[in-house]
Amino acid sequence: MNNDDLATATLGGGCFWCLEAVFKRIEGIQKVVSGYSGGEVKNPSYRQVCSGKSGHAEVVQISFDPSVISYRELLYIFFTIHDPTTLNRQGPDVGSQYRSVIFYHNPRQKEIAEEVMKELSEKNTYEESIVTEISPQDNFYPAAENHQNYYENNKSHNYCVAVINPKLDKAERIFADKFEPLES
Repeated sequence: MNNDDLATATLGGGCFWCLEAVFKRIEGIQKVVSGYSGGEVKNPSYRQVCSGKSGHAEVVQISFDPSVISYRELLYIFFTIHDPTTLNRQGPDVGSQYRSVIFYHNPRQKEIAEEVMKELSEKNTYEESIVTEISPQDNFYPAAENHQNYYENNKSHNYCVAVINPKLDKAERIFADKFEPLES
């Protein structure tokens, strides 16, 4: 596949390790990079972002083939694997760096994000209101190498077992037709 045929999505829904672990298993996704977006600090460190003072959110930047999986489908997966109703919090992770956010790359992505959020709200998918931020993509800074492929490299880590595994199980159960088969 030619890289010119790929589209990009940038999503934040709590810890980037969780999002990366799920999206790396989805058919049509060519690359997932954990990183930071939405803040003012240039090339922030993990420590700067974790302080909550950089303005950045932990995000994943996804390169995907829209002929295999649509942006809308990515957003439905995104809304399934995190809680979009908690402001600046995902489970034990608290702070604006863990906010629910969609950074759109073009006007059509913004429209689709608004449509999906409206559909979910009208269906009363959640008991509380969705607080997901929709903002234009500006800068993206990849996280350090030890944050890339975190789940794959640390499957037995307590966080992976307690937090990521349940998200993977839920996503695979709901979107089984979108998951790539596990390599044996």
